[in-house]
Amino acid sequence: MQNEPSYLSWFGIVRLALVQTALGAIIVLTTSTLNRVMVVELALPAALPGVLVALHYAMQVFRPRLGYGSDAGGRRTSWIVGGMATLAGGGVLAAIATALMATQLFAGIALAGLAFVLIGLGVGAAGTSILVLLAKHTHPSRRSTAASIAWILMIAGFILTTGMAGYALDPYSGLRLVAVSSTVSVAAMLLTLLSVWRIEGPRSSGPPQAASPQSSFKDGLMAIWSEPQVRRFAIFIFVSMLAYSAQDLILEPFAGAVFAMTPGETTRLSGLQHGGAMIGMLLVPILNAVLPPGRGRTTSWIVGGCVASALALFNLALAALVGPAWPLRASVFALGVTNGVYAIAAIGAMMNLVDAGHRDCEGTRMGLWGASQAISYGIGGLLGALASDCARSVLSSTSLAYSIVFATEAALFVVAAYLAIWVSKPASARRTLDLPVNVAKRSA
Repeated sequence: MQNEPSYLSWFGIVRLALVQTALGAIIVLTTSTLNRVMVVELALPAALPGVLVALHYAMQVFRPRLGYGSDAGGRRTSWIVGGMATLAGGGVLAAIATALMATQLFAGIALAGLAFVLIGLGVGAAGTSILVLLAKHTHPSRRSTAASIAWILMIAGFILTTGMAGYALDPYSGLRLVAVSSTVSVAAMLLTLLSVWRIEGPRSSGPPQAASPQSSFKDGLMAIWSEPQVRRFAIFIFVSMLAYSAQDLILEPFAGAVFAMTPGETTRLSGLQHGGAMIGMLLVPILNAVLPPGRGRTTSWIVGGCVASALALFNLALAALVGPAWPLRASVFALGVTNGVYAIAAIGAMMNLVDAGHRDCEGTRMGLWGASQAISYGIGGLLGALASDCARSVLSSTSLAYSIVFATEAALFVVAAYLAIWVSKPASARRTLDLPVNVAKRSA
């Protein structure tokens, strides 16, 4: 008999969630600070950091395989530590590559490509395993709150790192960039080691909790994909993240083009949105704590978050048509709050569902959802920017172009709300939508 995992105290949950802070600290430097250095200090095309960040997202397709590896070993700690070491090494290498671009452009770009591959693999390995470990060692009644804690601490990592690194990087030099990145990576690695130290407990004296030795990764993935709820939840994640991320790259250009805001004002506008998202993430566990318990609450939060996000995006579509007279800051803050509610409810559902279905496949299952989330996020940001460019090239009105894009994103959130209800319905109610997959499986 395998030992059931012991549940973490609140202190243990916070301690383990600090790994998310370490992840956020390195990620924000590589996807934000290095982006700015390449475009501003080195005067390189904005497409270059865009391609590098897209490469990091492309590596997320390996999340199911990385999760399967942690399933096969039966323990997650080594995958978290190994993933963070890979991420930290990639972060330092990315800073070195950026500094090298100033004198040897093509060598620096090639080195940056390798660095962002390592960053993507490190995030996939550590991020997948930390969520599985947190879900399995957290009591079901605390999982939604644990998800909120983990994501709030990751945002704290963003804020803390950008604030401290911003001061440390002035005046800018390539050497200073490498020193700051190395310091952040070392600090993140030490924080990770302290966070996971003895958190998983000793290995069971019984047989190891591992995937069946005759089960290959392909067989294991197909078995996971054959679980209707896993498949439906992956589809929901993909569609909802398209809606969530499509406004990511166009919100600041929209505010500048339609509301004549300066770069500093649009940056503060993004900060207002992130602040709203944090409030939304806090709102869910607080209300869950004070409201009487009830069935289907997670689904209700997800559906409510999706519908509210759709209304907030329709609000921005109207703002684009009305122009400067519209209270834009209030609208953007509302979008942040509603997005925060949706995001934390979806992550809570992911943690609750990770141990449903085939046993000892939690890493593969979480990896599949993580891959769906990351790939959709990357595609969504790109499609949002492309849709905006296309609409402006076809339409004579810039305001109308942005309005159409925001309205389309709102419609995607409405579809996502329907899919969330679909996920929670009994299997008999979903037979029609599941039929193509089942037919394909029988014909295989």
